[in-house]
Amino acid sequence: MKIYSVYDPEFKNYGQVMEGYDTSSLVRTLKEKTPLPAGVEYVPEQPDLQALPITGEISDRLFGGMPIEMGYCNGHNTKLNCLEYHRDSEINMGTGEFILLVAKRSQIGEDGLLDTAEVKAFRAPAGVLVEVYAETLHYAPCSPKTGEGFQVLIVLPKGTNTEKPSFAPKNREDTLLTARNKWLLAHPDSDEAKGGAAVGLKGVNLDIAGDIG
Repeated sequence: MKIYSVYDPEFKNYGQVMEGYDTSSLVRTLKEKTPLPAGVEYVPEQPDLQALPITGEISDRLFGGMPIEMGYCNGHNTKLNCLEYHRDSEINMGTGEFILLVAKRSQIGEDGLLDTAEVKAFRAPAGVLVEVYAETLHYAPCSPKTGEGFQVLIVLPKGTNTEKPSFAPKNREDTLLTARNKWLLAHPDSDEAKGGAAVGLKGVNLDIAGDIG
């Protein structure tokens, strides 16, 4: 699988790199205050990240003053497994390089499934804020090299990925909601699908292990 850079023109349909931010405090806090597990761990809001002065700047400049949550997704991963979307952009930043697997909501077929052949991979450098557009399907980051982990900042509107609201589904999209402001398309081979998440992907459950060296 070809791995592009977030600076390549191919990324412009999925997101953009945000310039003009001093992310040193974010990198330091992620390294010192968050774990690097063997699997993947996601925490919507982490107190040390939330308390940083740059949190207010990100809230004001990137989210127009909306309240935000500063969390992380850390670990080791090379597989697609699922794709998700929110009703807003997500901001990512790693302490080192990491890889995003992405597609577009518009590529979901009339059968309600997205073919994983549509998925593209993008490498992000350390310390750079990357906006992932609301229409971009994404999920857990991937490791940049074999055996190497990632520690990635996840910034979203406050409350995202917390407890799912309770209601009776009335359409296909309702069945995809797995948490607050989180719609998930699971691959049938994933643990998420085996745990009851709606299947929304078809084709190969992509694994970039052979592409990262």
